[in-house]
Amino acid sequence: MPVIFSHPASLDHDTGYGHPERPERIRAIERRLDARDWLGWERREAPRAEKEQLLAVHPQEHVDRVRRLSEAAGAFDLDTPLSHGSYEAALRSAGGACALVEALVSGGERAGFSALRPPGHHCEREQAMGFCLFANVSVAARHALDSLGVSRVLVLDWDVHHGNGTNAMFHDSREVLFASIHQYPFYPGTGPLEDVGSGDGTGHSLNLPVPAGAGEDVFCALVEHVVVPAARQFEPELVLISAGYDAHRDDPVGGCSLETGSFAELTRQVLALGLPVGAVLEGGYDLDALAQGVEATMEALADGGEPGSHPAEAVTERARSVLGAYWEL
Repeated sequence: MPVIFSHPASLDHDTGYGHPERPERIRAIERRLDARDWLGWERREAPRAEKEQLLAVHPQEHVDRVRRLSEAAGAFDLDTPLSHGSYEAALRSAGGACALVEALVSGGERAGFSALRPPGHHCEREQAMGFCLFANVSVAARHALDSLGVSRVLVLDWDVHHGNGTNAMFHDSREVLFASIHQYPFYPGTGPLEDVGSGDGTGHSLNLPVPAGAGEDVFCALVEHVVVPAARQFEPELVLISAGYDAHRDDPVGGCSLETGSFAELTRQVLALGLPVGAVLEGGYDLDALAQGVEATMEALADGGEPGSHPAEAVTERARSVLGAYWEL
């Protein structure tokens, strides 16, 4: 049975009036899932991330700073405010991602979702930013690699913004194949196609920028013709999705045009690899689009199905021309 992790602490991270990354995001998701009996998924409470899990990615100084700013209701920057409940929420958000990989690697589950906030893919090793306090997916991937016997992890980030934090964490590593489909140029300004990693990790960063207005055919063609072929050669044992929903056409922050069903199709494409797949919540700021996108992802994770075919177009062909130097595409 698929498993979903959540915790009430996600509601206690108060970002203030008018902030797009707000507690109502979780309430919208939970209302929709509750109306459908959570799709029959097993619900589990997210634990706090353990100190060792956080310190495998972040220095102690960063963890301490998140705690201090939470106690003081301070802020890292204008985008990334904290409240008295933020530290606990961040611990649970990272901890839920770690518990998710444990369920997938050691617990016999094939699919799961960690539906918590704050998100994490913008957080770098020593710097919170972009609404993110801890690097949840990076912490989870590192936990799988260091403690659960996993040798290789595929991370697919389909949030409309580039996952700069995840990219930086594994930039020189061959243990993680990081693929990010993101609007470009756009916040945070990173993630050009030519950024393919460094050192031993050269070729293991698949940065796949798309223009504003890009829709399902562009996103799915990149997965079908770039991410999946590279992943088959990489031979991961686990797939993690940085599941942002701000590429939806109704999102007030993003500028792409995915439909709700697009997230189900992207999920089916990843499931075709035949591996355990866990999704970790990132962005998504239109409440209806967010809740429906999470629902669609969960339905696809549970039911599978064959993905469609999406012909390669100009964006995909350009990506293949660059990344074909490292993978047979």
